[in-house]
Amino acid sequence: MTSSSRLAAPAAAIHAQAELIADWLDTLVATDFDRPSVLPDWDVRTLTGHVALILAGLSERLATRSVPPATSVGEFVTRYRRDVAMIEESTRNHIEGRTPAELIAALRKEADPRPAIIGVSPSTILQTPRGPLRADDWLNTRLIELVVHADDLSRSVPDRDPVAIHRAALAIAVRMLAEILAARAPGRAVEVRVSPFVAVQAIAGQRHTRGTPPNVVETDPLTWVRLATGRTTWADAVNAGSVTASGTRASLEDHLPLLS
Repeated sequence: MTSSSRLAAPAAAIHAQAELIADWLDTLVATDFDRPSVLPDWDVRTLTGHVALILAGLSERLATRSVPPATSVGEFVTRYRRDVAMIEESTRNHIEGRTPAELIAALRKEADPRPAIIGVSPSTILQTPRGPLRADDWLNTRLIELVVHADDLSRSVPDRDPVAIHRAALAIAVRMLAEILAARAPGRAVEVRVSPFVAVQAIAGQRHTRGTPPNVVETDPLTWVRLATGRTTWADAVNAGSVTASGTRASLEDHLPLLS
């Protein structure tokens, strides 16, 4: 297997998820794009433009190179909040003077990063707006954004069928977010299960070695994505029954969100 072929799976998942978003956006009528989105101060048109911007920057950054050391993914995702004004400005500039149809066309044009990964190694360090990052981590963080914003779009237009979430895209996003949690809160006191994609142990405390772990958190993939990205709170998810927590220490409230 060549180095670039190891990037093929996330690149293909990005392409598939981007096309699903574009197909869904094509079903909207003009007034839908004027609706407020679930993201503060953004309408659906702005959110559409932001997704198009993510894809426009994806392949562009694959052509850059930086020197080591690379930023860890856990640190990288904390910089979204730091750079919120920059992200806002870039998004506004990207949508200025462009119709929803033009934004969707731009999204489709940049939807396939597979040509851009040719000759790129997973360990190649790229220069990104939030610091040097490995190429594989760059692709995976783009997938997280696409999955999150697909869900944001669905929740912004709740009277329509939701955007389809590609299984491979969801799996990669869920696993990476779980790995970030385990790296940020290392330990074996709590087992976090997001069936069917991942189970990790995290949080310092008494180590579990055999049998049923004493502290277990279980949730579904989409709820986990929402928790990890601040789209829902721990308390709301528990109260809604979308998270089950057993054990005296089975809580992630102090460790979430991982990014927002």
